[in-house]
Amino acid sequence: MARHHQPRKGSVAFSPRKRAARETPRVKSWPQVDEPGLLALAGYKAGMTHVMMVDNQKNSPTEGMEVSTPVTILEVPPLTVMAVRAYEKTSRGLKTLGEVLATETKEDLRRKLTPPAEDYDQEAAIERIRSNVEYVADVRVIVHTNPRLASVPKKKPEVFECGLGGKTPEEKFEYALGILGKDVRASEIFSEGAFVDAIAVTKGKGFQGPVKRWGIRIQYGKAARSSKGRHIGSLGPWTPSRTMWTVPQAGQMGYHRRTEYNKQILKIGDASEADQVNPSGGFVRYGLVRNDYVMVKGSVPGPTKRLVVLRKAIRAAGKQEEAPQINYISTASKQGV
Repeated sequence: MARHHQPRKGSVAFSPRKRAARETPRVKSWPQVDEPGLLALAGYKAGMTHVMMVDNQKNSPTEGMEVSTPVTILEVPPLTVMAVRAYEKTSRGLKTLGEVLATETKEDLRRKLTPPAEDYDQEAAIERIRSNVEYVADVRVIVHTNPRLASVPKKKPEVFECGLGGKTPEEKFEYALGILGKDVRASEIFSEGAFVDAIAVTKGKGFQGPVKRWGIRIQYGKAARSSKGRHIGSLGPWTPSRTMWTVPQAGQMGYHRRTEYNKQILKIGDASEADQVNPSGGFVRYGLVRNDYVMVKGSVPGPTKRLVVLRKAIRAAGKQEEAPQINYISTASKQGV
């Protein structure tokens, strides 16, 4: 029997594959958008189903035809803007110039942070930034989720920083002050047909061996007598006298922060339309969607109930942002699937 060539399947592009530092993903890059508004939205992954829709992608082999497409349902309660942060540019990158906090905060946020003191002077904080507006390089907002409104078993909100659209820092700052302390819904950030980037921490699989982690072949013959052959043939040559970082070895698999680019939003629904996507018996390990929801074409990173951040597409040049016609949404029971 001829031996076949089977190189390692896992990519070294993400090495070292360590566990994510936190489950709430941090977004490090933001697209340049002239229209004022939030550039991201956070939701909880409820599950997947399929729809029948008319393919409207130009030059597609099935253009104009009705096709079956897998979709992911994300429950997206409103985001609450709790602070405005201004940055100045230094030789070591962006540095916080000042912050403006919301004077009234929700009770659930006290589970996460200490609210501002009673003598906090919001007007003084605003004036401090306006007097140094010539040094402001960027303005972002700090938002928190409202998990109590969703079907996830938690009450403590997640807090993360969100970029803003706008032509100038002054325009961003004035817009941010207008939404400070208010709730922002999904329909105010995205539109149906828009392309987004899905950012989340992937499903964790714990400590795994090199066969599952890197896809190496199982040893045979004498080499298979130890550990059932689920190991590599050699850790490396005599020279250099060290183990190279490219050698496939056992270690952490999954629970990594990952970004999937250019996911299309097919539908944005409110709480009154939740029955259109809720399957019979609810989503497996999640339950029923009770709040606003977003339907994303294809899959997104992370398991059920994981927080997923949808950012406006950072490399969507040439993408057709037109929502396709959806003729049918499957609400069949997913129990036992």
